[in-house]
Order: sequence, then C-alpha cells, then structure tokens
Amino acid sequence: DLVQYDFTAGMEDDLDRIAGGEADRVEWLTGFYFGSEKHRGLRTVIDNMGEIDAREINSIAIADDVTLRIGKYGPYLEAPGDNPETPRRVNIPQELAPDELTAAKARELIDAPVVGDRVIGLNPDNGKQIVAKDGRFGPYVTELEPELPPVEAEFVLDKKTGELKEKKAKKVAVVKPRTASIFSSMDLATVDLDTALALLSLPRVVGVDPESGVEILSQNGRFGAYLKRGADTRSLISEDQIFEIDLAGALELYAQPKYGGRAASSALKEFDVDPVSEKPIRIKDGRFGAYVTDGTTNATIPRGEDIDDIDFERAVQLLADKRAKGPATKPAAKKAVAKKPAAKKPVAKKPVAKKPAVKKPAAAKPAAPRAAAAAKSE
Repeated sequence: DLVQYDFTAGMEDDLDRIAGGEADRVEWLTGFYFGSEKHRGLRTVIDNMGEIDAREINSIAIADDVTLRIGKYGPYLEAPGDNPETPRRVNIPQELAPDELTAAKARELIDAPVVGDRVIGLNPDNGKQIVAKDGRFGPYVTELEPELPPVEAEFVLDKKTGELKEKKAKKVAVVKPRTASIFSSMDLATVDLDTALALLSLPRVVGVDPESGVEILSQNGRFGAYLKRGADTRSLISEDQIFEIDLAGALELYAQPKYGGRAASSALKEFDVDPVSEKPIRIKDGRFGAYVTDGTTNATIPRGEDIDDIDFERAVQLLADKRAKGPATKPAAKKAVAKKPAAKKPVAKKPVAKKPAVKKPAAAKPAAPRAAAAAKSE
C-alpha cells in the first residue's frame, strides 16, 4: 500500500507542501515510517520480510548463463569465464537504454573483443610511456612510471647471536602516475600523442587576472568544464573551450553574474501575469516534477497532462485551485502540561534519645559515736 498510485500521487502533494513550508517534514516522515490512521507504516512492512538476500535481489537473469548486476560503479553483465571460479564481467555502456538490453545484445557485449591498453607514444620531456586505457570511470590516458629495479637484500651481523640478519629496506615513496579522462567528443582508439599530452597538462593556465593578480585556470571536473580563479569558478559551455578560451574571454565570463544564465533558462514555459497576484506565471521543472508558479503559489501539474498542452487559462486555473485549497493545516502543538509539584510527606521526627542520668555519689554520713570509739580502742 506504500507504492500504490493513489499513495504516491498524494505523497507528491505532501512533499510540495513540505517544500513550501506548509507542512512539517518530521511529522510526515514519522507517519510514513511508524504508520498512521490512513496507512500502515514502513516499519511494520520490513519487520515481516524475513531474511533478505541482497545479491539475489540485485540480480536480473538476461539469459541462462548471463546475469545483470548493479555494482558500486554501475551496471554490468556477469557470464562464465575461462576460469570456472572467476566469472567474466562486462560493463554496460552508459548510452544503452534498459529496454535495449536483450539477450542478443548482452551476448554481443560479452563476445566483443576485449580492448587492451594502447601505447600512444613517449613523452618527449621525460621519456615516459603514454598509454590509453578504458577504466571503470571511463576512457582515460595515463603516463606510466618506469619500473624500479629490484632492491638487493643487505645483511648485517647481529652482535648478540653472531648471525647474519637481513637489513630492513627503507620505504620508497610511490609516485602516482598522471592520468586524465578523455573528452566525450574524443575516441579512445584514435587519441594521438599531442592530444594525450595536452590532457595530461591540465589544468591549463589561461592567464593572470589584472585586478587580483590571481591565475585563471581552465580544467575539466566532475560536473563538466570550468574556469577557476582562486575559489571563484565559472562553467564553460563545452570541453573544447578548455583549450580554446583566452584571457579576454575568461575575463568577459567572470564579468557576468555567476548564475545569471542559469536563472534565465530555468523556466520551461512563460505566460502573462496572473490576474490575482499580478505576477508572471512560469512552468518550472522541480525536484518532484513540473509545476506552475507565480513566485508565491506553486501548483503541481496533474499526472497525465502534457506541459505543451497547458496554456495561460489552464495555468491560471491550476493556481486558483491551489489557492482555494489553502495552506495545509498544521496540527496544533501540544501544550506541555505543567506538572504539579508532588506533595511533600511530613518527615517523621526521630525521638530524641534521653541520656541516662548520672548518679552522684552519696555524701558520707558521720560515723556513729559507738563505731568511732570502737575504732579508737582498736
């Protein structure tokens, strides 16, 4: 019931209200996980699932001897290899759509010849070998470090035992080879030595900013090509600009607002002003799908409606319907009940122990005259 169409459709509206500050996310997540009056929670579902074999769930049989798996670095095919204990793994091209991975296509990928490392040439500056490779993160070029000669063992005489012992060799710092990913417009099979050397030389110094005196660099990153001036960056249009842009072009790019172009192109469609808010209406692509907004009210486009078919009248109607619903009512916060201080019980007083009376010695009485006379005669 947590993946029904009705639930997911309502969930989108709930998430929109949370994003707009009209609903509380902690309360919604609590109900989703622990359950509420409307539906059971995810906690009750996963508690009764029993043991889960993650590998089995993460495997899809494409053919009798071919299995599709999802690994840490993306999807791959697993098929029998030359060694029965070690299956062969073949990465799936990123451009291949899921519905195109038929049994015949999987067999074609598995039977394709393995592309080995291709030696492009030698770096004329240091004589190191430049090689083109295809790795788990895509094709790249690298500069191989020369193999170090084996270190001969040295022996020293142990003064205590008189035996020869091998002297521990000093640890040698391992030099990490330079690598560089090739551009998406390049072919690994045809990359030449000049192109490989240019890629390995990145980042490229475009010039020095005359105002700050800081170097401007052009390089390729995780999110595409960009310029870097200290901590200030600017995105480039294409990877080719990394080698083509000059100092004047870089300064012109830095003179523009950083997010000016991005903000201007964020709307999928634009209309006239809304008759109620008197603000321009736009259709934008949000985190949970396309929606209509006037900058104040956001209305999700219903499932099944095409953005191209939505005109000004329909956009105004969606915003009006959203306003009619009003903001989501938050449950009243529970007031903390003031706890009355507990009544103090009377403390029973301990009886004071009475000290025993000290008897004073009785005063000696004067001896009788007869006893005194008897004592005198003795």
